[in-house]
This record gives sequence, structure tokens and C-alpha cells, in this order.
Amino acid sequence: MTTTDTLVIGAGQAGLAAAHHLGRAGTASVILDASASPAGSWPRYYDSLTLFSPARFSQLPGLGFSGDPDRYPHRDEVVDYLTRYASRLDVDIRYQRRVTSLTQTANGLAARGDGFEVRGHRVIVASGSFDAPYTPPIPGIDAFGGRVLHVAQYRSPGEFAGARIAIFGAGNSAVQIAAELGTVARVNMYSRHPIRWQRQRILGKDLHWWLVRTGLDRAGVLDSLFPVTTPVLDDGRYRAALRRAAVGWNPMPVRIQDGRLVGVDGRRREADVLLFATGYRPSVSLLASTPALDSTGLPRHRAGISTTMPGLGFVGLEHQRSFASATLRGVGRDAQAVVSRLMQRPQNDHAAST
Repeated sequence: MTTTDTLVIGAGQAGLAAAHHLGRAGTASVILDASASPAGSWPRYYDSLTLFSPARFSQLPGLGFSGDPDRYPHRDEVVDYLTRYASRLDVDIRYQRRVTSLTQTANGLAARGDGFEVRGHRVIVASGSFDAPYTPPIPGIDAFGGRVLHVAQYRSPGEFAGARIAIFGAGNSAVQIAAELGTVARVNMYSRHPIRWQRQRILGKDLHWWLVRTGLDRAGVLDSLFPVTTPVLDDGRYRAALRRAAVGWNPMPVRIQDGRLVGVDGRRREADVLLFATGYRPSVSLLASTPALDSTGLPRHRAGISTTMPGLGFVGLEHQRSFASATLRGVGRDAQAVVSRLMQRPQNDHAAST
């Protein structure tokens, strides 16, 4: 058994950012991660994934991307960046350590997995969401005879050549994947609301430049501006790609029947593949038997600090403190705030329940 001042669960962008700020605070920490190498879930994302924010706005505290700061990094560049970031941290990172439970102890919290136990006076859960893909229920999907997968399982378009593909979702990833699949397959997109396009560059500057300059990137106001669906950032290339491939948009089907998607208008569309780009939920099954989660399985927290378990914090939750909380550009400042609050709060001080 190992005991440390602060235990971090997850060595992806959120966990590494938390470890950075713990180091700056002079606090010893241990990171446990289920993967065999750094970078969290990034190596498992689809091959062509490209960030929608420039490199200069997509970095963790203390280390910038190399190369052109105005380019949009690809997945493998992010993997290399996070690997380099991890190597610069003076912290004990233990890979292939999947935490299956987290329980309260007299002096903090205990994380346990297959053959190991690590205790921390404080614990930061930064386990991300890749292991908890969300698929909305559609009546009849269990009887669908074709292939059903989530974007977490998608890698590249080659294996889908000639297929009829229904993509569910209208966010950045859904559009990016639809654009490339449209070159080899027949693609239709389905979502509750039409795609909301947002100009990527305004007066010669990337949108993120304006968000940072105005302070909106740190404010919660963006959540109220985009309450329905996240806009897709585009300089025109994705809209053009969808038009070239004749990718259509449709409202979500009301059911799947006899292998066909039945629309609210009664129209039936055939599909061989159902691909869900419908997001994720926090990967927090390790807290399933604790009061840290609400009845829906989501963390009870206020700005990343558990409201029901003392000494427990979260980093990397979607909309944790701002619109950018679960992104490379936002997770660093969230980590700083959570570390600061955890260090200030007495270990036996239960936060007021929300």
C-alpha cells in the first residue's frame, strides 16, 4: 500500500494539469492511470481528429506546442505533446493501474484496483469520459441488423467504403467524421437540432482569439449562449465537403423498423451502419458505491469540489467551471482552481450539499 498527500486518478490532459499545479504548490502526488502509456484517451481517438482551436490556445500550463502556434494540431501531435508534458513533470505516474473503487478512510480516501491500493489525504478524479460513451435510446435499435458503433470505436473511413451510414450528432466530431466518410460512403446525419455553424475566423482572427481577448472563454455565459447544441467551427471547408458528398441532415428518427430509420414524417431511410457521435458521460464508475454521485450517476460537485465527500475533487468534467472546462485550453485553469480549494479546505470539512 502507498500513501501520498494527493492522489490523482487519470494521466490524460486533466490529470497532468492537476499534477502540474500540485507540484507548484509543493505537494507530493501520485498519478494512477489505466492506460499503458501517457496521453490518456488521445491515442484511441479517430485517426484524422483535428483540433478546432489553434495550438496557441490548446496547451496545458507551463508548456506550449512546438511549431506554428496558429495551426490546428492533429491527434498524433496532441499525443506527442502530452507525452512530452508528462515526462517533464516531477511526479510518480503509475500506468496500467485501473482504479475500480474509491472509499473514505479515517485520514482521507483509498483507491483500489486489481492487486493495489493507494491512499491519499486528498484525491482528484481526472478520469475523463472516453470509457463512458453515450448512446441515446432509439426504439427498435436492438433489432437493427447492421453495425452499431460509437465514435469512440471509429478510426478511419476505409472499412466503410460503399456503405450507407447514419451518423447521429451535430457537433464538431460528427461533422468532421461525416466529411471524411462522405468521400467513400453514402452518409446522412441525424440530430435533434440542425447543425449550428460558427465562423472560425472573424476579421482575420480565430474565434478563440476573440474569446480569450474578451474574457468570454473563462465565463459561464457561453453555456447560456449555446444551450441547445455546440456550434461547429468552420472556415468553409466542412460545409463544402458535406455539399460535395451530398451528406444530408435529418431530424432524429422516431424508431428503427425492419432495418430502416423511420422519421417523424413517416419516411423510411435505409442504413447499414449506425454511428453515434453523441458525446460521453464522466467515467466515474469507481465512485458508484459512494455518495459522490447523484441518482443519475453524475458527480455532485460545485466548481469541481465534491459536495458530499471531503477531500475529493474533479478536473476535466464538461462545463465544470466554463464552456472550455473539458478541453486542452480550459482544463489547466480548472485544475489550478480545484488544487487551490482542496489545499485550503480542512480534510474533515464537508462541503454543503447542493
